[in-house]
Amino acid sequence: MNEDDLRQMIGRVQRGSLSRRGFVKRMAAVGLTAPMATQLLALSGISPASAQSVPTYAPSRRGGGGALKILYWQAATLLNPHFGSGTTNADASRVFYEPLAGWASDGTLHPILAAEIPSTDNGGLSADGRSVTWKLKRGVKWHDGQDFSADDVIFNWEFAKNPAVAAVSSGSYRDVNVVKVDDHTVRVEFAQPTPFWADAFVAAIGQLIPKHLFKDYAGANARDAPTNLRPVGTSAYKFVSFAPGDNLRAELNPNYHMNNRPFFDTLEVKGGGDAVSAARAVLQTADFDYAWNMQVEDEILKRLEANGRGKVNIIENGNIEFVQLNPTDPHNEVEGERASIKSQHPAFGDPAVRQAMALLIDRNALQQFIYGRGGPATANFLNNPPRFVSPNMRWEFSIAKANEILDAAGWVRGRDGIRAKDGVRLRFIYQTSVNAPRQRTQAVYKQAAQRAGIDLELKSVTASVFFSSDVANPDTYTKFWADMQMYTTTMPQADPERFMNQYVSWEVSSKANNWQGRNIARFRSEEYDRIFRESQGELDPVKRAALFIRMNDIVVSSNHIIPLVKRPLVSASLNNLKPVLSAWDGTTWLLGDWWRET
Repeated sequence: MNEDDLRQMIGRVQRGSLSRRGFVKRMAAVGLTAPMATQLLALSGISPASAQSVPTYAPSRRGGGGALKILYWQAATLLNPHFGSGTTNADASRVFYEPLAGWASDGTLHPILAAEIPSTDNGGLSADGRSVTWKLKRGVKWHDGQDFSADDVIFNWEFAKNPAVAAVSSGSYRDVNVVKVDDHTVRVEFAQPTPFWADAFVAAIGQLIPKHLFKDYAGANARDAPTNLRPVGTSAYKFVSFAPGDNLRAELNPNYHMNNRPFFDTLEVKGGGDAVSAARAVLQTADFDYAWNMQVEDEILKRLEANGRGKVNIIENGNIEFVQLNPTDPHNEVEGERASIKSQHPAFGDPAVRQAMALLIDRNALQQFIYGRGGPATANFLNNPPRFVSPNMRWEFSIAKANEILDAAGWVRGRDGIRAKDGVRLRFIYQTSVNAPRQRTQAVYKQAAQRAGIDLELKSVTASVFFSSDVANPDTYTKFWADMQMYTTTMPQADPERFMNQYVSWEVSSKANNWQGRNIARFRSEEYDRIFRESQGELDPVKRAALFIRMNDIVVSSNHIIPLVKRPLVSASLNNLKPVLSAWDGTTWLLGDWWRET
């Protein structure tokens, strides 16, 4: 076996068209031992198969576990996954809706509504990379007793790709064709060889809604569906009540398709408040079992852990806290639209201003004094898996250099110390959600910017508003009606394709798509679009990784995107709770497997 043959075979494992076991067997045929074959995969960034990718579930019967109480300090506002523009909405929907498969903590696919994970060995993946066939689990029922079938899967494809629906999931469905093979089998067909096939119907973007309840709301009236707020899914928990922006209640599903699950009889997901209060409610008072997204100063978390009631869970992933500099003009309308892609930002259109802004944020201070374990500094937007991480980007904090760059570009200080040029002043609205580390980051940024002749007006929006899907609210992050904004974007898959499609030009968030496009930053680059398209058909894993590294370098070097700190999954749980968490999927991805040790 030559080097090219070996590379192609490793690439098949990375794409899922060859199982790890199949790879080891083929290596044995050419004289390579199993440990050596496993090491080869590890060096290629492929996690070894592990029985612990999903922890062992101990309970021997369904129910009996009492109440499970979860805190999300950013509250959900709707329960339709196709409209879940924020993590909280997607996670709340996942309490009730399930995909065909989810991502386990080691980056492998775990079957949920699928009978098995497709591979070349079981005939699920075509050798040419142009189709994947999913076999559905039999005997699954919706919460109202109706049968789940291939018709539901086909319907979700049609629903998501319909422009009139304006679904946030549309990018994963509009360029594929889905065929019903039989009542329990569907085939997803691609227009070209596709290295990353585990997108449609997988993980957060793959949550399936019932055809029989949404078929009359599959167009422009999709947001009027009563089931958007009263979900009927297939999961371990059935809907009880929902107060948008506040509280979600559910109860055990006695007909769940997994044996002995769920352990808990009732579920409450409480929204609102702030991250520090959520941390205290678990680690100090034990009023709740689990608290999501502990964006809290690490020193506070350490003090709370010392109470001995709970622990902080830290799981490495690809999430990133970053700042966006708006390329468009958010203060003026073009054809009735603010921040239109037909406009240009009067200051950030100048590369010198963007370069200065990138120099004025001290990432080391953010890591050392604010985030600690929960936020290592980074110069890259794409930080995981390791083979996709760029070695080319560097971050630097230098107020002096920022001043030099602005002086050279002709931005002159006025009497009030604020720089201006051609009647444009460097005064920017800088928005983010209400959260102590974010407000502290804003203050750090503002102080440095003042020393460079830039005035930042700090704006903090309640998280339930900032991350909502409310098309009427002017303060949502998808509208981006500010000069700058900051938040964490999550990486929901152990592959960067969907993560990096948030900078392609056809995903620009706009009035035409109800601000549901994934390109919230309004970033546009013909080179980026071309490279992204190329990556979608590149089957060589080494060449494909190089393409994503180049994409990262394009957006970061533009300085429209300023990475700050990596955001590992940080949560808090009581010591006796056994949550099943994944770096590559939502918190609630396998909620039916959570249990309590007694």
